[in-house]
Amino acid sequence: MMELIYQMFPLALMMATPLILGALGGLFSERAGIVNIAIDGTMQVGAFLAMVCVLIFEANGWPYAKWVALLVAFIGGAIFISIHAIASIHFKADQTVSGTAVNVLAGGLTIYLCQIMYNGARSTDTISAAQGFAKFNIPFLSDIPVIGRLLFTNVYATTLLAFALIVVSWFVIYKTPFGLRLRSCGEYPQASASMGIDVVKMRWIAELISGGLSGLAGAVLVLTTATFYYSGTVHGLGFVAVATLIFGQWSPWGVLGAGVFFGFAQVLGLYSSSIPLLENLPSEFFSMFPYVITIVALVLFSGRSMAPKASGEIYDAGKR
Repeated sequence: MMELIYQMFPLALMMATPLILGALGGLFSERAGIVNIAIDGTMQVGAFLAMVCVLIFEANGWPYAKWVALLVAFIGGAIFISIHAIASIHFKADQTVSGTAVNVLAGGLTIYLCQIMYNGARSTDTISAAQGFAKFNIPFLSDIPVIGRLLFTNVYATTLLAFALIVVSWFVIYKTPFGLRLRSCGEYPQASASMGIDVVKMRWIAELISGGLSGLAGAVLVLTTATFYYSGTVHGLGFVAVATLIFGQWSPWGVLGAGVFFGFAQVLGLYSSSIPLLENLPSEFFSMFPYVITIVALVLFSGRSMAPKASGEIYDAGKR
């Protein structure tokens, strides 16, 4: 059984990485008071931009294509989420409706651009395996008993990036004046404004960070698990990222734990034949298992949720 866990854990971390990054994006947005269910659509845009970027760089023989692709996806996601920010902050639109519209727009826009750029195909061209991220062992750390094989063997650089962003996010949100202002805008925006905090500015910054991290999540997804982009590449993982945020109780460390949990839920089907109690279950069960777990987690934890008090509320500067 321990050998099976050694095999599953690195793969679960790979699957968890886009969920963690997407949930971190949602964390910044909701801590400022804006519900961002447009994570799924922003992930689609980030995945598309990353794949196009790598294809262009590969054709020209440029190095570091995948790292530049991550940066392009981050910037593209931040720009794309501005649609949601404008609607939610300035036009005071319902944030759920606005996020849903952005998700629908992303699916149609990316496929439309694929058809224009790739001779009518509804997907991008395929990249070589060498252009994506590859597994590697971290020297010395991978030799540590038990932990070495779990955390530092067959890992992706993107997983380490996600872990680093967890630490950075925790420090920024809880240990800096910026984080304090951000959290106050998500709890009592009118009180924050009375103390001289520019609530609109803070929400814009949070939204841009949210969009950037969500775009980065999409890029990580395609550059570790896929070799091309099509309409089903993200396949609803943005909504699982939202569930990861709720399950993780709107905290960076909670997001990490919830992300790994959902990552295991996704890879369970790949190893079900090696687990006695699961070997006779149909494969379709494991295809829907991560989403069933998502629903169950939301039902169990929604009553004990610790969401920011003003999350989802339209900011009215004249309200007291």
